[in-house]
Amino acid sequence: MATASRACEDNAMQVFSAIDRWVVRTVSAVAQALLVVAVGVGFYQVLARFVLQSPADWSEVLTRAVLIWAVLLGVALAFRQGAMISVAVLRNALGARGRWLDSLVSAICIGFLLFMAWVGGQMTWRVRFQTVPSLDISISWIYLAIPVGTTLAALAVLARWLEGPDTAADVPGEAQG
Repeated sequence: MATASRACEDNAMQVFSAIDRWVVRTVSAVAQALLVVAVGVGFYQVLARFVLQSPADWSEVLTRAVLIWAVLLGVALAFRQGAMISVAVLRNALGARGRWLDSLVSAICIGFLLFMAWVGGQMTWRVRFQTVPSLDISISWIYLAIPVGTTLAALAVLARWLEGPDTAADVPGEAQG
């Protein structure tokens, strides 16, 4: 009976890991594409203002909105790679007993990130009728980056915690720093 239960747990972790890898790759690709868009629009802004002498009113706002999305998606990637949670000194000092510290830090981070997602969702809902004049879209599309990014970050912290501090694997093909 214990063997069947263990096999079920292993199967569930394999499915969770596969979904996690897909989400990380997708979020990474979207964040990278958004950075490329921000650079392109920023370049156009400089070109239009200083070369064409006809500045575009939409380019600065679009660059800002795209960078907000890229940063909040990047935060989720940083949490997934363990770049935002640095308790290595304490973990090393505690040795094998340090797993409780990882659990505590992960629980605090998940709680804070889910709170931020809730607050971001409230803000997004509250501003849904306001528009960005130069883009003629609802500003809630920009605010939506908060609940989306922080929810993804909370899931990333959970995934990293489930893998354990020593087994958190790098995603193949991703830049490592």
